[in-house]
Amino acid sequence: MEKVILYYKFSPISDPEAVRLWQKNLCEKLNLKGRIIISSHGINGTLGGDIKNVKEYVKEMKTFKSFKGMEFKWSDGCAADFPKLSVKVRDEIVTFNASKDIKVDEHGIVGGGKHLSPKAVNEMVEKYGEDQVVFFDGRNKYEAEVGRFKNAVVPEIETTRDFKKELKKSKYDKLKDKKVITYCTGGIRCEVLSMLMKKNGFKDVYQIDGGIVKYGEQYRDKGYWDGSLYIFDKRMTQKFSEEAKDIGSCIHCHGKTSNFENCINKTCNKLILICKNCFFNNTCSQQCQEVLSLA
Repeated sequence: MEKVILYYKFSPISDPEAVRLWQKNLCEKLNLKGRIIISSHGINGTLGGDIKNVKEYVKEMKTFKSFKGMEFKWSDGCAADFPKLSVKVRDEIVTFNASKDIKVDEHGIVGGGKHLSPKAVNEMVEKYGEDQVVFFDGRNKYEAEVGRFKNAVVPEIETTRDFKKELKKSKYDKLKDKKVITYCTGGIRCEVLSMLMKKNGFKDVYQIDGGIVKYGEQYRDKGYWDGSLYIFDKRMTQKFSEEAKDIGSCIHCHGKTSNFENCINKTCNKLILICKNCFFNNTCSQQCQEVLSLA
């Protein structure tokens, strides 16, 4: 039996390269695949493998002082969901191009948003109403095409590094006096995003503890979440229950779908939403179809 774990922790690391070598050797010994990013701010990882080996990995992680108290999110999956093992040191464990803005201590990011449990999220919306509580998507816009919180604000961004510039736009001024709940896949992007939002004048900022993953585990499709969750392995999307709706639109027929594919024109390779009925036509545009027909 195999499992996938998702985890992160913002905590000071004095020697990221030494941690990288330890992580690489540990994962190779346990035959785990996935991606780990380490910086002086902490660690961010997604790994898959035999459940016994994954449990051994978690046990070893808890012996490192900076990683004590780290939460691991478990999901169905396996090592084959990842092409290889990648362990790297970078300036940030999630790339906002904001390394100079990020300050961490033993409690995590300094100046970030308040953490809310999934239950507290629902209670806040029910108490103050949807006019005063705003969900703010902390992901890339294509992720929101297949799943998002009801009535969420979805910024028009292509990559996480676009947020620093995006948050300065006046179109968000009307949100700055409201209660804003940021959300992302597992919570890590909201740690940085909520801090940047507060630096840009948002007064009352929150984040969902454990992200969409934890919210979906508790409420499935009975709460404020709609659709599927985009995930960063070959599975592409995940549904929390059989009641999950398809809210994305097929690029060709505009029918409802949650199926992502890459355009088969290799010079394009654009990620597209395409339903099973149109999959034979798996290019993103007439232009790409013409390129292939001439090849």
